[in-house]
Amino acid sequence: MLIGEYIHTIDEKNRVSIPVKFRKELGKKIIITPGLGQCLFIFTIKEWEKVSKKLSDSDSDLSFLKADQRSFNRYMFGRAVEIEFDSIGRILIPDFLKDRIGLANSAAIVGVKDRVEVWSEKAWSEQKEIVEKQAEQLAEKLGSS
Repeated sequence: MLIGEYIHTIDEKNRVSIPVKFRKELGKKIIITPGLGQCLFIFTIKEWEKVSKKLSDSDSDLSFLKADQRSFNRYMFGRAVEIEFDSIGRILIPDFLKDRIGLANSAAIVGVKDRVEVWSEKAWSEQKEIVEKQAEQLAEKLGSS
């Protein structure tokens, strides 16, 4: 399970080190894609296959006929990138993904059970503050489902 929060610097070549704890679970190759909110999602290849299957319409091979599904699939798959770790555990974040979330000097690397999220340190700090204020209400809402 991917859990925890780490702050890492981004070097001049857009590389960021992923914590050893996460690398052990992620494997040699990962998929990085735009996430929801102001973050990027990192999936293992196996988890990405599960996400891909869930995003396709299991009732037919014609999921491309649904406009909302086409749009969301373009968002997730169209900008997804397969990346390998370098010899010291860094990944290169493509400029278009880095720019999307405003990554500059440091990144928050956050384990969220089945994926890793990459946030700008500032956006992550703001997100934590918002959620901490709503935690009890969110728990109540989720508990009643």
